[in-house]
Amino acid sequence: MGKLNVVILRYLSRDDFRVLTAIEMGMKNHEIVPVSLLSSIASLKHGGCNKILRELVKHKLVYYERSKTVQGYKLNYGGYDYLALKTFCSREVILSVGNQMGVGKESDIYIVASPNDEQYALKLHRLGRTSFRNLKNKRDYHKHRKNMSWLYLSRLSATKEFAYMKALYDRGFPVPKPVDYNRHAVVMELINGYPLCQVHELQDPSALYSEFMELIVKLANHGLIHGDFNEFNLMLDNQDHITLIDFPQMVSTSHPNAEWYFDRDVKCIRDFFAKRYNYESELFPTFKDIRRSCSLDVEVSASGFTKDLERDGALLNPAGPNEETDDEEGEAEDEDEETDEEPEIEESMNMKEYQHAMLELEGLKISETHANIQDQDDEKREETKEEEETEATSTAKSDTETEKELEEESREAEDDCPELTGLSALNKEFKPFRDPDSLQHIAEHSRRRTDSEATMGSTGSCSTIPPEVVRQKMRRQLTNQQKAAQRRRLQKGEANLVTKARRENQFTIKSSIEGASFWG
Repeated sequence: MGKLNVVILRYLSRDDFRVLTAIEMGMKNHEIVPVSLLSSIASLKHGGCNKILRELVKHKLVYYERSKTVQGYKLNYGGYDYLALKTFCSREVILSVGNQMGVGKESDIYIVASPNDEQYALKLHRLGRTSFRNLKNKRDYHKHRKNMSWLYLSRLSATKEFAYMKALYDRGFPVPKPVDYNRHAVVMELINGYPLCQVHELQDPSALYSEFMELIVKLANHGLIHGDFNEFNLMLDNQDHITLIDFPQMVSTSHPNAEWYFDRDVKCIRDFFAKRYNYESELFPTFKDIRRSCSLDVEVSASGFTKDLERDGALLNPAGPNEETDDEEGEAEDEDEETDEEPEIEESMNMKEYQHAMLELEGLKISETHANIQDQDDEKREETKEEEETEATSTAKSDTETEKELEEESREAEDDCPELTGLSALNKEFKPFRDPDSLQHIAEHSRRRTDSEATMGSTGSCSTIPPEVVRQKMRRQLTNQQKAAQRRRLQKGEANLVTKARRENQFTIKSSIEGASFWG
């Protein structure tokens, strides 16, 4: 899971990334994405999707799964890495990937280079490892969801980290400079330093200890608690300048367990300085020493604050006794809003999201293309309206034309043979009194015209349905038949595995029965 081999990235075509993006879109509401859905999303030629899937499975970018009811494909971290790297390359953020710098319980860090020969750090979030799977008790990414994908949780973790890093960097905190993020990957400034756990000697431990405690208090005054403030997430350079890293686990000071997190951060630094540098101090901050000056947790949507606090600003200005009714009304409104909100994983597939993802991979701006897509949609709607109007008018015209044609034919028949009018009634009257000689004469006359003895009489019928309506129905039937046949062809190979297993079971049962009968 932690390996990243980017050699194959240069050989992947546009269709390969279309299939990878189609699997990513299908995994929003499918644990295993069937081939029929992939082919409909990717909209490739017949057979092209299966061919690309075989190559992606061979390079371990996706993997095939088969259950009793469903068989299909799933995207792993390798394919997710390639999608993020392709987006960064199209945005001209990175150009090459170097060595691996570090491996954590929830991320991997690599050295990357930009087109301007600048080195950055690429952090790939990889939630779901064996050492860090008890996520429900430690993070609140899933919120109210019961079933969750590790890829989606890694994406949420990267989004949160980039938001925290950008907010802290803009306010002068000692953190790396954020560059860009996409999916589960974050590109940041490369710090020229060492983790504190690798530093065994300090020139002035007391000064560095006081800087760490001031940093903890400064974060709390801005409404944030790091939650993992230890020697592994603190870096020092040659001049003992501090740099703070790793932010996905940050919580708000309004969190129910905020005091416990704050005391744990302080205790981690005190214990490390006592063990490593033999330095102990009686001065250390407490949660009561916090003087809140900024609501940074509201800006970055840190865990631990509610929507009514964000709207009313109660983190800085606590509500009085006369404002309780307003808070209750606000809570009721928020409950209505939460009930109206739809889940992020929708049941119906949105093709616009797929188009946006493909445009990101190709390096185009979404803001420009979104307006074009909307214009195209409006044009299509207008065209469909015009077609419907033309069809309605054409059907009306066809009805009137057919009526006129029938009237003209009847008039011509009356002009040519006036004695044939009402022939059916006359036949009914004179049917039992027909002369056999006249019947024989009619039979000879018909034989002369057809020149064959084995011919049958034909009866003509006139339809009142317009021919264009019949053509439309035939086209719909043909398209439905073609789609059904295409589904059968696309599922060929994977769907036959079930029948193959059944035939093998039947063969084994038959052979065992024959063997039993042979041995008596």
